[in-house]
Amino acid sequence: MVIFKLSILTVGDLTKYIKSVFDRDEKLVSVFVRGEISNFKQHYSGHCYFTLKDNEAVIKAVMFKSRAQYLKFAPCNGLKVIAYGRVTIYERDGQYQLYVEQLMPQGVGELSLAYAQLKEKLEQEGLFEPARKRELPFLPRAVGVITSPTGAAVRDILTVAKRRHPGIPLYLYPVQVQGSEAPGQICKALKILNKLKNVEVIIIGRGGGSIEELWSFNDERVVRAIADSVIPVVSAVGHQTDFTLADFAADLRAATPSQAAEIVIPDAKELSRYVLSLKNAVESAMLNILKKKRTRLEHCLDSWVFTCPRDIITDRHQQLDNQTQRLSQAVSKIFMAKKEHFKVATGKLTALNPLAVLSRGYSIVETTEKVLIKKANDVAINQEIDIVLHEGQIRAKVTNTEETSIWQEKNKSNV
Repeated sequence: MVIFKLSILTVGDLTKYIKSVFDRDEKLVSVFVRGEISNFKQHYSGHCYFTLKDNEAVIKAVMFKSRAQYLKFAPCNGLKVIAYGRVTIYERDGQYQLYVEQLMPQGVGELSLAYAQLKEKLEQEGLFEPARKRELPFLPRAVGVITSPTGAAVRDILTVAKRRHPGIPLYLYPVQVQGSEAPGQICKALKILNKLKNVEVIIIGRGGGSIEELWSFNDERVVRAIADSVIPVVSAVGHQTDFTLADFAADLRAATPSQAAEIVIPDAKELSRYVLSLKNAVESAMLNILKKKRTRLEHCLDSWVFTCPRDIITDRHQQLDNQTQRLSQAVSKIFMAKKEHFKVATGKLTALNPLAVLSRGYSIVETTEKVLIKKANDVAINQEIDIVLHEGQIRAKVTNTEETSIWQEKNKSNV
């Protein structure tokens, strides 16, 4: 007989297993889905819940607030979109759904799709991590500018720099900012400035434009060159609403080239006011310290220590003599008390000393085995005994014993 062992799973175990299968599938962990939005609902928490459908099927989708807050358009029912994310199982309901990372209206073109794909790739490599960002120098010795020499961006940067701090030199590296040759020129400029190290911060940018016009700053080569730059880079590409991958890779993003110059170049007048305030604060603090020290010195000079030092020494001598005398008296008193106590203790010890009793004519009687004899019946006739005297010892033999002692007989006769 063949016995088959059945493996019985709980609903939760089965769902977890199916979810693990989904999570290991390479196609499901990174997928682009084209469809029409329906049943769209934005929760008060900021999460977006909806379904994507076409003529053949429907899939539930969710876009959490952390991603939805960056949407540049408002999703609505009936809008055809391209969603990027991952498909996995929602364990509570046992349903598979799409977790959306990016959402783009359908029809924006291949550039937008390429943008999303490259952004996801570089994010996974950690090129946009905040930990990679570096602080800009407070007062740079020189600033490098990578932009078109004929565009409005360079004029804006020069105008702001001249107004804020004309003493900081700007080194312009002219490049094309759009077209097929632009990415290579921008990468070369970054490489040369990093090699020369004649600037402490680099501004790279251009004015606003369409996604096609700004695409040089979404080129993977440019983004990697910015991330690899040893010198801090400020990205100033486009207007306030335009984001490029260069913005994410740079150490700091400025909305416009003018704002980049405002950020990088400190205001000389403001610096002068700040230095002057520090100077005044230091002078005020020093004057207060000197005033306090002078007051303390005058107080010390007027004190008894400086005006009558001999009197202080005399008083201290007298105090020392008094303390010495008191100490001597205390020591003598303690000595006499201890001496009297010793005398009393010696008397008690002498009184309790058994040898002292022997000196008054008494003796100690014991057997030859050194057993003390207290009563007459403790010994037998002809038994040898030892009698210990104040001076010497006697060995004797018992010839007779009586129960009544001489002292008892005397006491009876006295009665």
